Amino acid sequence: MKLGVPCGITHLHTMKTAISLEDHLMLEADRAARELGVSRSRLVSLALKEYLRNRENDRIVEQLNTVYADLDSREKRVLPQIKAKFRQTSTESW
Repeated sequence: MKLGVPCGITHLHTMKTAISLEDHLMLEADRAARELGVSRSRLVSLALKEYLRNRENDRIVEQLNTVYADLDSREKRVLPQIKAKFRQTSTESW
């Protein structure tokens, strides 16, 4: 079973939903959508996608922290560089 409805020629599937937001947040979102030249729905979709990607990246970093918690002192000096490289890679647009 496919969810959502076809969306234009790209054949993306979308699902309509209703959410409640504080007035000031909705006004700010509408302003941002106008500035970016996208619909409110597209803005929310982009924001949610970014939030979920950041959440997954945080989960990965937490797992790395757990794995590397017992490193010796030499390895601990290199770890910040490894984490920084991971964060840089995870935030780059492909």
